Amino acid sequence: MDRICVYCGSRQGTDPAFVDAAARFGRLLAERDLGLVYGGGDVGLMGAVADGALDAGGAVFGVIPEALFEREVAHERVTELHVVDSMHTRKRRMADLADGFVALPGGFGTLEELVEMLTWAQLGFHTDPCGLLNVAGYYDGLVSFFDAQVDAGFVEPQHRRLLTVTDDPTTLLDEFEQYESPVTERVVDDTEL
Repeated sequence: MDRICVYCGSRQGTDPAFVDAAARFGRLLAERDLGLVYGGGDVGLMGAVADGALDAGGAVFGVIPEALFEREVAHERVTELHVVDSMHTRKRRMADLADGFVALPGGFGTLEELVEMLTWAQLGFHTDPCGLLNVAGYYDGLVSFFDAQVDAGFVEPQHRRLLTVTDDPTTLLDEFEQYESPVTERVVDDTEL
C-alpha cells in the first residue's frame, strides 16, 4: 500500500473526538509513509485529516470538483490538488489514486463514497481493503445494519468481510497490511456500468 483514501465530513461534528481522531489518523498515515487521498477541502474533518498528515511530513493528494472548489474551501497546502469536473470524476480519481479506503465520521456523502467502494469490491473491480474508523461509536448503528443485511439474506457473509471495523487507527492499518480480499472474480466488467 502506498496511499489510503479517507472519506470524512466537511463539518467537524458535535464531538471533539471526531476532529482529534481525524488529525491523529492523518499523522499516523504520515508516520507509516502512507499518502493521504481525500476530498481536497480545508474544512471540517477533511481539513483535520489533511493537516494531521501534512504537519507530520506526509504526502496529501486532494481531489475536489470545480463546483465545490470554493464551497469546501480547497486546501492550499496539499502536495497535489486535482480539480475535476464532477462528483463522479472525483470519486473515480480518488479510487484510482488509492490502495485502500477508510471512512471517518461524516454525512451522507461519506457513507455513499464508502458504500460505493464496498460495492466495487463486491463486484471485483478492486481488491483493496475498506474500513470504518468507528470513532466514539459513531458507526455502531451502521455496522448493526450491515450485519442485519447478512442475517436477512441480502449480503453474503464473505462480502460483509470486505469491511474492517475498529475504533483503533493502528489496528485498522495493521489489518489493511494483512488484508486479502474474499472476492476472487469480477462479476461484471466496470465498462458495462
